[in-house]
Amino acid sequence: MTKLDIAKAKSELERLVELAKSGEEIIITVKEQPVVKIVPLREEKRPLKFGSAKGKITISDDFDEPLADFAEYS
Repeated sequence: MTKLDIAKAKSELERLVELAKSGEEIIITVKEQPVVKIVPLREEKRPLKFGSAKGKITISDDFDEPLADFAEYS
């Protein structure tokens, strides 16, 4: 985490943005009090759509039959 005063942040904004993009958290202070945090934005994920995998998944008819490898445990 990087902390710096607002006056210094003004002159280094481009560098601070690059740091944030790489995952660094930047805290900007005014009179030594933290007031702003610069963090990278998270990529928005689109909401799941019910039924979007229809036809893409198949289950065999014998999926719940005992496996031959485990016959001795039955």
